[in-house]
Amino acid sequence: MSEIKKVVLAYSGGLDTSIIIPWLKENYNNCEVICVSGNVGQDAELEGLEERRVDLGGRRMIIKELQDEFVNEYVFPTLKAGAVYENKYLLGTSFARPVIAKRIVEIALKEGADAICHGCTGKGNDQVRFELAIKAFAPSMKIIAPWRIWNIKSRDEEIDYAEAHNIPLKINRETNYSKDMNLWHLSHEGLDLEDPANEPNYQKPGFLELGVSPEQAPDAPTYITLDFEKGIPVALNGEKMDGVTLIKTLNKIGGANGIGLADIVENRLVGMKSRGVYETPGGTILYHAHEVLETLCLDKETQHYKQQIALKFADIVYNGQWYTPLREALSAFVDETQKTVTGTVKLKLYKGNLINAGVTSPYSLYDEEIATFGEDEVYDQMDSQGFINLFGLPIKVKALLDEKRNNG
Repeated sequence: MSEIKKVVLAYSGGLDTSIIIPWLKENYNNCEVICVSGNVGQDAELEGLEERRVDLGGRRMIIKELQDEFVNEYVFPTLKAGAVYENKYLLGTSFARPVIAKRIVEIALKEGADAICHGCTGKGNDQVRFELAIKAFAPSMKIIAPWRIWNIKSRDEEIDYAEAHNIPLKINRETNYSKDMNLWHLSHEGLDLEDPANEPNYQKPGFLELGVSPEQAPDAPTYITLDFEKGIPVALNGEKMDGVTLIKTLNKIGGANGIGLADIVENRLVGMKSRGVYETPGGTILYHAHEVLETLCLDKETQHYKQQIALKFADIVYNGQWYTPLREALSAFVDETQKTVTGTVKLKLYKGNLINAGVTSPYSLYDEEIATFGEDEVYDQMDSQGFINLFGLPIKVKALLDEKRNNG
């Protein structure tokens, strides 16, 4: 341990990383601890980090603004891919980790640090996401993961450690949910949520932070329009917006209408199932609108094949494999499919529901004259007879041969 003199800590100011600062100094010969936080939209959680770092013994505090990079280089590529993990999870924590870890590595190398430390547990996915990113940019860097080596076994014991070391906490034992906040979502895990038989108490004051339950949403619907250019959302209700502003605005609108609540039992990468509640109001709206637009702009074969790609893309993001050749190759494929995904989607938001209210695109492949149930001059319905005869030929041949064998 004597060779560890300077450590860069991925610091959030929460329970885990708050107790890690004194723990590092106790166990690594009073090493220098540089705290680094990446702002991916958890603005309120960043307040007071400098003071907490000083109180806990960290030498320096570095906060990096990452919101634009997070949205444009991680969120939107995943949105364009239509990647959803296990049909529900919109990957809010998953794609935030690579951008934070990348910046932490840059700082660690610049500072000449001997190690990078994170507060991820040995049961979670985030340890993998952080460490794969570290390996991609600093393959020889030593990684310290206290949860895998210290004697603390639970969050209650973490609180005991904090109290014994006079570390001020923002939580107590009764409200000790494990939460992760960023621009895209807020996750809730632990306490009563650990039992899947328990219904989440969405109406409990203070539980939901980004919105309200559908029951508490307004009785009147809210209409919005979203404009996309090459698969990227660029305007809300006709007003051009950068990605960060657009997501924040949609979070407010969607949250007020009870949009984006997901109660999920998911398969973690480390092999266990876990239960969490996610709030993703703006992201849920964007995924829905993007999918609606693609139904108009993509041909059948591209749309169906892209749906297969989306499953693999979601696994890659969830598993922390963002910085891999396969992810880059899949993103290149996705970008090619998005060249015509331009247009406007209108949605009705009502008590947790997203209802389609119209879609238009200059690249629409929908031809009303061909699709109509009325009289038309462009489609000869007799053409379908020959198509069916050829399409059904293998079925017919098999049936005829089976019939011959059975009668023989």
